[in-house]
Amino acid sequence: MGRNYDAVIVGAGPAGSSAAILLAQAGWHIAVVEKHAFPRRKVCGECISASNLPLLHDMGIGEQVLKLAGPPLQKVALMARNERIVADLPALGKGTFKWGVALGREYFDSLLLQRARQCGAEVFQPQAVRAVEGEPGGFQCEVEDMESSESFYLSAPVIIDAHGSWERSLTEEDSHERARGPADLFAFKANFSHTSLEPGVLPVLSFPGGYGGMVMADHGTATLAFCMRRDRLARCRREMPDVKAAEAAFAHVMKHCRGVRDALTGADLCGGWLAVGPLRPGIRLNDSLQPTFRIGNAAGEAHPIIGEGMSMAIQAAWLLAKEIGPFRAACAHGPSQRELRQHFHDKWKQAFAPRIRFAALFAHMAMRPQWFGGILPLLKQHPDWLTQAALWSGKARCAPLEHEFSTRLNDVKAA
Repeated sequence: MGRNYDAVIVGAGPAGSSAAILLAQAGWHIAVVEKHAFPRRKVCGECISASNLPLLHDMGIGEQVLKLAGPPLQKVALMARNERIVADLPALGKGTFKWGVALGREYFDSLLLQRARQCGAEVFQPQAVRAVEGEPGGFQCEVEDMESSESFYLSAPVIIDAHGSWERSLTEEDSHERARGPADLFAFKANFSHTSLEPGVLPVLSFPGGYGGMVMADHGTATLAFCMRRDRLARCRREMPDVKAAEAAFAHVMKHCRGVRDALTGADLCGGWLAVGPLRPGIRLNDSLQPTFRIGNAAGEAHPIIGEGMSMAIQAAWLLAKEIGPFRAACAHGPSQRELRQHFHDKWKQAFAPRIRFAALFAHMAMRPQWFGGILPLLKQHPDWLTQAALWSGKARCAPLEHEFSTRLNDVKAA
């Protein structure tokens, strides 16, 4: 016997849990399926831009986020070779939420999912969607319990794909897997205590074959997250055959980026290294193949050098709730849902495609520090160019004001 919902959301990261909160607040009956147990650490830069803070407050977790998060991020630094150029990060207007913060995924994901439960979403965790049958207006999902291996079914007219980068939508026949290549990117992350990284500074790292970032996050710990090309990683491993891949890659970053050496010399590693890959930056929306709504990395992924992954996930969830929240009944009708999905995907591309393209350009420049040879002297004279780059990356791209979203939800409920 299946359980009936208005929508099944696959994945409980920032995109999936935010969508669950916002749609539940709009009166939808939501199921969230997440195969991993929380709390969990993830390879992530952990930055939450200021543009998301009003929405997090509107969702009911803003105060908790600010209480746990690291100090406000007011400066950006470019660390390339022996250079360290510092500039102001753009402030978000003159209101309460002017600066972004950083918070580990083990805390942020748990806060969001707990709030989704409080808003009425039913959470299935740790459980995984194994198969999907049907079409828009009438889907049936086979869900497997990861502990007991028992299966059950969930029914809904709408499926929202909010899964991670490496999982294919179960409604598609084709796979997005591709052949290995030397330019494939692998990501690494570690937390450190007792660093000399200044609070409130967001360094961007440039080194041969890769790029990265650092930030002072929650509980006084600093996060180092970076990406490295497959061919460069292979060279690092040949040079240091007796250590693990993450350690060889870290040694390469320390060698070629003085700013990282200065910040982490004498620091203590907390909890070990995390690694994942290869990353698949780019836009994944293809309406001819996808009968589901897609948000987060399931829709598209920017190179993490701009630190906008979590921001894009939260804002995409808001955009989805704005576009379909008032039309729960229409979503139960296949043709109407298809029109809504096409409209949402068009809006998504309009909002996020420029950010993804800018991140790709910036990432490819950062992986080739020789390109900065002629630019670094100019950046030292004009550090405000870094501020402008932060604007282009979306650091001050406004999410809706909390009163705007609350007013719209109240109008929907009244209707």
